[in-house]
Amino acid sequence: MRFSTISLLLSGLLLAFSVAHAEQRRGSALLPIDAMVPSKYDFGLPSWAPKPLEPASNPTTPAKVELGRYLFYDTRLSRDGSKSCASCHEQARSFTDGLARSPGVTGDLTHRNAMSLANVAYFPVLTWSNPLLKHLEQQALVPLLGQEPVELGLAGKDEEVIRRFSEEPIYRRLFAKAFPEVRGQISMATIVRALSAFERTIISVRSPYDRYRYEGDVGAVSDAVIRGEALFFSERAECHHCHNGLNFSDTVLHERNRAGEVAFHNTGLYNLDGKGAYPADNTGIMEITGRPEDMGRFRAPSLRNVAVTGSYMHDGSIETLDGVLDHYAAGGRTIKTGPYAGVGHDNPLKSSFVPGFTLTAGERADLLAFLNSLTDEQFLRDPRFSNPWLTAKDKRR
Repeated sequence: MRFSTISLLLSGLLLAFSVAHAEQRRGSALLPIDAMVPSKYDFGLPSWAPKPLEPASNPTTPAKVELGRYLFYDTRLSRDGSKSCASCHEQARSFTDGLARSPGVTGDLTHRNAMSLANVAYFPVLTWSNPLLKHLEQQALVPLLGQEPVELGLAGKDEEVIRRFSEEPIYRRLFAKAFPEVRGQISMATIVRALSAFERTIISVRSPYDRYRYEGDVGAVSDAVIRGEALFFSERAECHHCHNGLNFSDTVLHERNRAGEVAFHNTGLYNLDGKGAYPADNTGIMEITGRPEDMGRFRAPSLRNVAVTGSYMHDGSIETLDGVLDHYAAGGRTIKTGPYAGVGHDNPLKSSFVPGFTLTAGERADLLAFLNSLTDEQFLRDPRFSNPWLTAKDKRR
């Protein structure tokens, strides 16, 4: 990890929580500044779904969520006004962007594929390969202020950002409602807290599979989905070891699992030197830990809405779900020529949960049917997560 990145994360922690630090000191007990506690916010969840936890320093409120939604879709939250958070996180794509890697305001490409924000509140660590990023209030600073690569490009632009938002009447009202404890202060700290509050509400739990498995609606899915489910959770395919539970991921945190679980895996996507090497700019958590055995280990993403979130894998190097199945069926990807040539199946650092398997054409169709049943169409159109500026413009006409 570069020292500039470490400095960014440390300063980000202080920035994102500083406004609320005084609130935590009320009463006799002092909470750690990043203590995760049950949320009192009404997320509109079905009874079977647990609530996410949230930092004690940034409780979710309707006013913060409303403000955060406006900020999420506002291109003024970028250096040149050309991009917003939604540029890389589109609702119709389960808050991904359909690209292998995403361009920032300078044209720099992100090192990794944009992850879905669906159910991001249930993850105790964020992004593909950074075990240090544990809160949305930290993570938001990477696209906002990061310089390797530049994404939204706001490093050193605090005063400009504050001026832009201070000139907008909507924001003067929204910040006052969201942050009365600091008299509606418009700052990078309050911007980050509002964005994080909104992102915690982006929850998807109403797919056909949810209705079938958790609500007893046997007509919600086809027989092919049920067969695909059995294969997915079998020891033959082994998918469920890394993709299980509420989020179809083995990294999770919520009110019913407050200890949380965190895991990173090497799936044999690369094997450049026959010893397990991955491309130098994408070595997984080894970049953070420095441990050779962590080469190529990335966090398993959620499979919710996976049918609409391609391209796939941490670097977007597999375009289709069929291609993903090919990769896992082979027990690792073989690249025959070019700079990334290698036999992933033989990667000595590969997870034991990726041994490979054989599928008939019918079984492949069933497994794809199951994965498609995880698409929550209501979520992809839910007005609670949509662009509020479109509505605001209509009201002004």
